[in-house]
Amino acid sequence: MTAALAPTAVLDAARWRARRRAHEERVDAWLAPHLARRRRGGKHPVEDFLFTYYSHRPAQLRRWHPGAGVALRDADPAEFGRDYRATAAGVTLDTEGVRARRAESVEWIRALLVATAGRPAHLGCFGMHEWAMVYRQTQAEVRHNAWPLRLSPERTAAVVEERGVRCSHFDAYRFFTAPARPLNLLTPTRETQHAHEQPGCLHANMDLYKWAYKLSPLVPAELVADCFELAREIRTLDMRASPYDLSDLGYPPVRVETPEGRAEYAAAQRGFADRAAVLRARLLDALPA
Repeated sequence: MTAALAPTAVLDAARWRARRRAHEERVDAWLAPHLARRRRGGKHPVEDFLFTYYSHRPAQLRRWHPGAGVALRDADPAEFGRDYRATAAGVTLDTEGVRARRAESVEWIRALLVATAGRPAHLGCFGMHEWAMVYRQTQAEVRHNAWPLRLSPERTAAVVEERGVRCSHFDAYRFFTAPARPLNLLTPTRETQHAHEQPGCLHANMDLYKWAYKLSPLVPAELVADCFELAREIRTLDMRASPYDLSDLGYPPVRVETPEGRAEYAAAQRGFADRAAVLRARLLDALPA
């Protein structure tokens, strides 16, 4: 066995199969409603987002992998894909091979996670990024136009202008309407992402799911699922605090246009930042040195 393939943990067949089964059952609970809607051509502005915005397909999320440094006894490498090898200890990931092939991407993600973790969390945006995405648009023009805005387009625009926009996340900013972009405190770009990303940002914390699946199979499937679960909860707050009225879907609004709503939003944002910090650290710990 080469050093590159030497595992640091060995799972017997009963244990790794139980982990795989538990992961599949957990993910199936999220997938089933989405797949049912997809079959009938339905759409959900909250629940479908993680499957349409991100590139990770449902079948990929469901597929279990143990992460780097784990050997699986009585396993077949063909079950796990091209990056797995049979060794004396059991089937294990060719960690060095994966890292060599994806070195640039892995290091880019690691640097972003480290930079984000090293900054204080800023909690004063109050979800205005979603409002900036509909700023000065009519009901027919907004992205989720099957759902009404809570306020008139004029009042929605006034809230954006009164509160200002303090978005540090490029992948939110790029969806701003053209007249909203000059209102933002920053002008984030892909090139400045490492300099701007901060741990209080809902979208930065939602993106932990993206970094987890892009780091797969170096990180275990359970960690990818943990990041997905957090992203799913964050998306719920994101849309409850948005200008859309989704009360008919069971999402009461967080009225960030009011002091009470802003306090509710900031408290939830702080809780998500704390949970995301743990997941961010776990992702960094899972990456082989």
